[in-house]
Amino acid sequence: MLIIGERINSSRKPIAAAIAAGDREFIQREALAQGAAGAHYLDVNAGTFLEEEADRLKWLVETVQEVSELPLCIDSPSPRAIAAVLPFVDRAPMINAVTLEPERLEGVLPLVADYKAKVVGLCQSAEAMADTVEAKLEMAGRLVEAVEAMGIGKEDLYIDTLVYPLASDATSAGASLEAIRRIMAAHPGVHTTCGLTNISHGLPMRKLVNRTFLVAAVARGLDSAILDPTDKPLYGSLRAALTVMGKDDYCMDYIAAFREGRLE
Repeated sequence: MLIIGERINSSRKPIAAAIAAGDREFIQREALAQGAAGAHYLDVNAGTFLEEEADRLKWLVETVQEVSELPLCIDSPSPRAIAAVLPFVDRAPMINAVTLEPERLEGVLPLVADYKAKVVGLCQSAEAMADTVEAKLEMAGRLVEAVEAMGIGKEDLYIDTLVYPLASDATSAGASLEAIRRIMAAHPGVHTTCGLTNISHGLPMRKLVNRTFLVAAVARGLDSAILDPTDKPLYGSLRAALTVMGKDDYCMDYIAAFREGRLE
């Protein structure tokens, strides 16, 4: 299970304040904490800074790389901002994200190919954001076709089925869970991922909802997630789910996490 640490995102007020103040130590503590908690990639996002996004994102990249050897997930809706920071990335990154919108496809996929990156593909077109199982499956197929046409292997594509808040769409979780199952069956080698905390937006006890959805998604085949690895109950639920689903040989990862005090 590939874990993308979500915490260094300017939509979080403490992160936005640290970016604005140039507080390197604060950002670096976030990076180190997520690495110690089990993240495989560190997401970096400066999207709330709008016209300054590229410069702020470059600062984040350099700041995190000073203290962490984990690869980065470059998170931006702007192909221009992504292109501006990729020359400063030390290790093959993940790019979050590409959509089926022509501007995003044409702006992002060549960067993915050139930098030998992994890429998150959102089930979203210029006309719509997929909300039904069939729409998610159809857009996922188009994303697979698009990356393969660029010479990018399916194994480097992480399809995000788009999880909407249950508070506004009670069918969102079920549609995403079924779409994950069907995408993984229809496209062997491709990966699925999700922005986990979207599911609980607007609800009380959000972490309980997040944990429950994550376990259900792992059971459907989800093999990546953008989440907070420092949330011990969440991380513990993930490790237990992987063990129950037979994705942890001899339960060794679960036992190791227990011995390291990372389960709760």
